[in-house]
Amino acid sequence: MVQFIQKNSFEATQIEDEWIILDTDQYTVTRLNDLGGFCWLKLGEAQTVDSLHMAIDQEYGAECEKDAIDKFLVDLKKCGLIRHAV
Repeated sequence: MVQFIQKNSFEATQIEDEWIILDTDQYTVTRLNDLGGFCWLKLGEAQTVDSLHMAIDQEYGAECEKDAIDKFLVDLKKCGLIRHAV
């Protein structure tokens, strides 16, 4: 299974139900909703789509589509926020 993890050089802060991720190398800002922020925190350690799916289910008691998690990870990777964990 492919694992993902946060890249270095980011500052993250939560303001109410929103997360702000600052890329201090590229000088970019990415906004995440509460669920995205939860996933971001989990990505401090290597995660797979399945592990994030289980964590979301345990934390929120709600079913989340694995395809939606995969798309979210692809979007974070395109933004340069995460990388493949080795």
